[in-house]
Amino acid sequence: MRTEELQQEIREYAKEIGIDKIGFAAADVFSELKERLRRQQELEYQSGFEKGSIEERTEPQRLLPEAQSIISIAIAYPSRMKNAPKSRKGERRGLFARASWGLDYHDVLRERLEKLSAFIQEKVPDAVNKVMVDTGELSDRAVAERAGIGFSGKNTSIITPEFGSFVYLGEMITNIPFVPDSPVEDSCGDCRKCMDACPTGAIVEGGQLNAQNCIAFLTQTKGFLEDEYRFKLGNRVYGCDTCQQVCPKNKGIDFHIHPEFEPDPEVSKPKLIPMLRISNREFKEKFGPLSGSWRGKKPIQRNALIALGHYKDETAVPEMIEVMKNDPRPVIRGTAAWSLGKIGTEEAFAAIREAMELEKDDQVLFEMEKGLEFETLTITN
Repeated sequence: MRTEELQQEIREYAKEIGIDKIGFAAADVFSELKERLRRQQELEYQSGFEKGSIEERTEPQRLLPEAQSIISIAIAYPSRMKNAPKSRKGERRGLFARASWGLDYHDVLRERLEKLSAFIQEKVPDAVNKVMVDTGELSDRAVAERAGIGFSGKNTSIITPEFGSFVYLGEMITNIPFVPDSPVEDSCGDCRKCMDACPTGAIVEGGQLNAQNCIAFLTQTKGFLEDEYRFKLGNRVYGCDTCQQVCPKNKGIDFHIHPEFEPDPEVSKPKLIPMLRISNREFKEKFGPLSGSWRGKKPIQRNALIALGHYKDETAVPEMIEVMKNDPRPVIRGTAAWSLGKIGTEEAFAAIREAMELEKDDQVLFEMEKGLEFETLTITN
């Protein structure tokens, strides 16, 4: 079978199995990306979640010696939640970023790519394929850009003409020399809405992100958040969508094509107070299917405490006091103390003082002192 014919059959089969967009790219070295990554490393802008060395992330043949081409896929996900519950006094809610709504996209895309790989193997028995979704060494975005899925916006997201940037990406390295698709022209122009709207200024310049300052990254860390970021977190418990929400290319974009990505409103926009003392088993049952659960419950509980402080939810004070006094994890106890101070009721301040008499951890004591500093601000105001 001629390569062009096989390519067309792959495109048609991809549609059949629920792949919204597919593109083909050469497996050449990603030279420009390599330089960008080196620069990121020098500036210490990396998140630390990246897999592999810079060479492995930019040289496909290090991952598959026979590599000739890379197939990139994109699958659209919703940008609006149907029947979203309201966040009310006494029932304040957090929010998971849109990319974490529905089932874990890693599993869904990997299943689609495995089907595609099996299809290719059936047509070309000596084909050698390697499938990757997000957690692989290659940059999904760099591959998608080269394969014509979309262009890389100033916010570093791949923006497709059809689905905006609300797409999941995955790829397959193969030993078949497919005809490469043409890249999509960058059409950000002089727009800088994403840069101006970023809560922490993490988009340093067009196409350059300091992951260390990015809210999406910070929500996944497990230690104490710096105070400046706590004030920026809002009600986010996982991820951040700001730079996508303000993007003109995403105006009016909302695709509900795949049932597995439809959010359960009670899961993707959960009540905050019940999250504070949720057991490991309950967390796994309720949030385990989300990609946003991959770091476990600790970061999400810490973020929930900060969100309750953001709301100044006085109804949460009794539960937060229990957490501050009895949770075995210093980060959670300390964050609870800080947020109690931010809520600023007499009960909260009294509880912080009482807990300080028994607390042994220096970091937690420091957070308790910071919590009590809000009392001075309350009196002043």
